[in-house]
Amino acid sequence: MDCCYLLAQSHGRRRTRGGCVDVSIAEKMAANQKQVAISEFFEKNKHFLGFDTLNRALITAVKEAVDNALDACEEARILPDIIVKISKIDNKKDILQVEIEDNGPGIPRASIAKVFGQLLFGSRFHAIRQSRGQQGIGITGVVMYSQLTTGDPTHVESKIAKEATAVSVDIGLDTRKNKAIKSNQDRIDWGEKVHGLRIRTTMKAKYQRGRQSVWQYLRMTSIVNPHADIMFIDPDGEKHHWQRVTERLPGRVEAIKPHPKGIELGQLQRLCSESTESRMTTFLRRTFSGVSQRAAKELCEVSELEEKLKPKSLSAQQVRALLEAFQGERQLKGKSVKLLNPPTSCLSPIEELLIKKGLSKTIDSKFVTTMTRAPSVAQGNPFQVEVGLIFGEGMTADKPVEILRFANRVPLMYQQGGCLLTKAIESVDWRQYGLDQAGGRGVPKGPAAILVHLASTNVQFTSEAKEALSDNETVMEEARKAMLEMGRGLRKHLEKQKKMGKTKEKFELINDIIPAIAEKSASLLELPVPDLAASITKIMSAVIAETTTTWNKATKQTDVHITLYNYTSRARSYTMLVNWPERQGASMVNNNLGGRKEAMGVWAWKLETLQPGVQTVISYSLANLEKGDWNETDVFYRGSQEVIGATKMDEKLLDEIRRQEEALNAPLPEDDIPLDENESSDDDGVDESETSASPGETMQTTLFGGDY
Repeated sequence: MDCCYLLAQSHGRRRTRGGCVDVSIAEKMAANQKQVAISEFFEKNKHFLGFDTLNRALITAVKEAVDNALDACEEARILPDIIVKISKIDNKKDILQVEIEDNGPGIPRASIAKVFGQLLFGSRFHAIRQSRGQQGIGITGVVMYSQLTTGDPTHVESKIAKEATAVSVDIGLDTRKNKAIKSNQDRIDWGEKVHGLRIRTTMKAKYQRGRQSVWQYLRMTSIVNPHADIMFIDPDGEKHHWQRVTERLPGRVEAIKPHPKGIELGQLQRLCSESTESRMTTFLRRTFSGVSQRAAKELCEVSELEEKLKPKSLSAQQVRALLEAFQGERQLKGKSVKLLNPPTSCLSPIEELLIKKGLSKTIDSKFVTTMTRAPSVAQGNPFQVEVGLIFGEGMTADKPVEILRFANRVPLMYQQGGCLLTKAIESVDWRQYGLDQAGGRGVPKGPAAILVHLASTNVQFTSEAKEALSDNETVMEEARKAMLEMGRGLRKHLEKQKKMGKTKEKFELINDIIPAIAEKSASLLELPVPDLAASITKIMSAVIAETTTTWNKATKQTDVHITLYNYTSRARSYTMLVNWPERQGASMVNNNLGGRKEAMGVWAWKLETLQPGVQTVISYSLANLEKGDWNETDVFYRGSQEVIGATKMDEKLLDEIRRQEEALNAPLPEDDIPLDENESSDDDGVDESETSASPGETMQTTLFGGDY
């Protein structure tokens, strides 16, 4: 017998063609391998969830609870009332108690354990729609961190409307099994409160003040959630209150189907294998958004698939061919199959007036410009970029502007330099718009704050902690365009202010000096004081527009007055135009000169000839607005002589607004009519694609200083 074989047998080995193999070591290594629970993984890698430092741990805990409260209230159509309280338990050991209470719909007793004690449990992960939370990790991560650092469970009280009492329970987490550990379950009286949720947890954390603090997070949250009332009681007992400034809840968001442009090969294979449809055309229309009847047939044609094939029967090669057709790699007569954009009902932008309200209630300044870009698509995922800029009083001029970053209405507090939104701000040369910027790069300096918000069905973060956005060329380009348009609005405002300042200074000087000289000369010559109107007009040689926009407490309306002075020696003729928030539901009333609508949000008056030394007044009011919704009106003119205090109308941009309005109101093509739900799934004569927004549907331009 082979000596090597005998030797291997005596040491627990066996002989193979390649030599001797140690069976015991291989089996031992295999036996040591076991599955790790997701909760156990995050317990050892808590920094992934934002619990890497004591300061950030506190902000993360508050953030997860508040985000959940806002989401729950909005889904239940309840105006949120949120109270956050932080108390010191042990200063030496850095132990704090965090308590968050809301007036949301509450959580049923049977679901509390899963919501707070099971990672990756949630209702939003599989839905393609805008939401703050998606993975079902956040609040369970808070329970886990609390247990990890103090050994204590998290106390939860929940009251739903149909029950007379609230549920009270302590929740811990079995990280080995990813299951909740319940204790001290009871029923308690919540008095007159109909519904809501209260969470109380202790953790190792530090409270600090400044830009990266709980206070700053709640302040930023109040800016992009002006419908929320937020009360914060800090560890020193000081109260900070951000009151709601609007009763209007964000629009409802609807889940949509996946778009072919955002599908991966493995995902498409799964969708095909799980489909119960009997035809490929029906499968394409019912499974994906943006696929019309025409597109479904063309996709089958370029993929070389029979329309009557069952999706389940597709081979791996056929699925790959279909994916190539989705991505435009396979073409029909040299062109990719035309797909509709996905619907934008899945998005809920903040909207311009509400961004203005949010900025104005937290930062004191006269000039605020905002803009909401039209919805766009990146890799099949709808998204929308919104920006705002507040400039002027109450802010430091020699320091970098304050950057307020948001994703789906959630503040981004850390990793500012590595965030796509910051890079979009830095890519603009702000020097040409009135801000300082060394070399035209980096964050600009000046008395301003810049807000940028990304609303998306699939926000791509750089990490699970959701602190910064990863690079995406399409989103970057949209954000940059928004910044450029907003910058132009700021430049127009500064130029107008500068011209008005010089004109007023000159006018005041003339009105002080010339009458004094005339009076002195007349007294010396013993003659009457001459009429100086013609002389002042000749010296001024300008047409001036003075505009006031004020809130009328008595009528609950915004009053606008435009006074046009002709300080020239010739008669002048003008058409005056203004922007107004028609798209936001405002109505124009008490319009003294009538006029006519030129485009969406643009009103015009053709004035009678304005004689030298004469003035005319345009006045109107805006109804259906709240205080602070509309603080500044941009005035434009058509005419040969410059009007100081107004801007020459850009006719090309006005035509673009009209085209967008026409596109919005235009009917869909015949083959893009959505499928009637009562139609048979085998009827290929009816299209099932979901209607998608026109690229210009909600586009706002800075023709009017960023408001439209």
